[in-house]
Amino acid sequence: MTSPAVRATGAWTVAADLPTASSWYGQHDGAVQLDAAGAVLVAGGADSASAALSQAALFDPVAGTWNVVGALRTPRRLHTLTRLAGGKVLVAGGLSGSAPGAPALASAELYDPATRSWTPTGALAGPRWGHAAALLPDGKVLVSGGTSIRSGTTTKALRSAELYDPIAGTWSAAGDMTDARTGHSAVVLAGGAALVCGGTAPVGTADDPALAFCELYDPVAGKWTPTGSLLRGRRLHQATKVSDQAVLVTGGAAPGAPGGGPFDPFSQRTAELYDLNSGTWKTVAPMPSGRALHRAVPFGAGKVLVVGGAASDRDEAGYRSAVLYDAATDTWSPVAGLATGRWAFAVAPLPSGRVLVTGGIARSGLAAADPAATELTATTEIFASEAGANPEADRGSNPDGEGGSDAVPGSDS
Repeated sequence: MTSPAVRATGAWTVAADLPTASSWYGQHDGAVQLDAAGAVLVAGGADSASAALSQAALFDPVAGTWNVVGALRTPRRLHTLTRLAGGKVLVAGGLSGSAPGAPALASAELYDPATRSWTPTGALAGPRWGHAAALLPDGKVLVSGGTSIRSGTTTKALRSAELYDPIAGTWSAAGDMTDARTGHSAVVLAGGAALVCGGTAPVGTADDPALAFCELYDPVAGKWTPTGSLLRGRRLHQATKVSDQAVLVTGGAAPGAPGGGPFDPFSQRTAELYDLNSGTWKTVAPMPSGRALHRAVPFGAGKVLVVGGAASDRDEAGYRSAVLYDAATDTWSPVAGLATGRWAFAVAPLPSGRVLVTGGIARSGLAAADPAATELTATTEIFASEAGANPEADRGSNPDGEGGSDAVPGSDS
């Protein structure tokens, strides 16, 4: 007896290409939704040679087109991009130039939608890249961890955290985390508690170890406290708010290397759910297929859309597949796949329950036409759960302003 075929739901439609093909490797450096009309901003990122970009562009969801806006004053990648409560966008830190030895940045800039231009604002206490950023309920931005130069070309992960005050335009110390980390995720939950999880601590190897230790920042007390650890160490993962009390973590790079001890290719399929009340993680249903360097966004109440990714960033072609998680039933269901597989791309919600995906890396190494040249894509695609969704209807979304974790209209994030 054969099993019934499972039909993928929803559909992707092609929109205009980005003005410049770009990739975004960080957790919080991708697109942000600017307003209830659904305009989406991207800024910075890396080109095919890993050089930092200064380009910025604005997506018009009605026309389905990108418009070039004022360029960043400093090219940067592995920065953070955060929409502030007042509508401006803060970009902070990152790297300028290309690897290795690119200059680290402490500078920050503000994008003003009214003028479509960037102006300097207060600088971080020190340069950092690969850090996390989260908008707190009081309107301040919490930046935590990241990487900085130890000496010469060696690097170290940071324990320090800083708070940006948009009224004063300055940064202040937010207390040190218990552990140093970089490449981690940050999600704000009930009461303004900011959960940071996963990431790595550089140890001088090609594959730095993934971290399982998690912490909570209390904005009232101004302190960090340990909370339940992930059941698996994760890096290049995604952490997505499911409710004010819960966070879903998906995928990530498999620890170790093939034939090198702890390598577990099936770990990329795993997912975990954090409960703020108990401070613990539990295993939930695994994804149909594993992935890292993917993107995930809330998609309606208690649901998360996971898109694209790859097994790693070496000798890979980006995945086209997308899946939808339902926390109420602890199940995954397939949705229509991308026309262009990709990883390290930007994602943002749009009105009418749609999701925009743009840019990223399509192929690298032996999977590319030229193994010496990483292949970026400038293509843009828009997902709707129903093929008949009207791209010009219902502009009443609520931008959340947390970089790659913006809430989709209708979610409780």
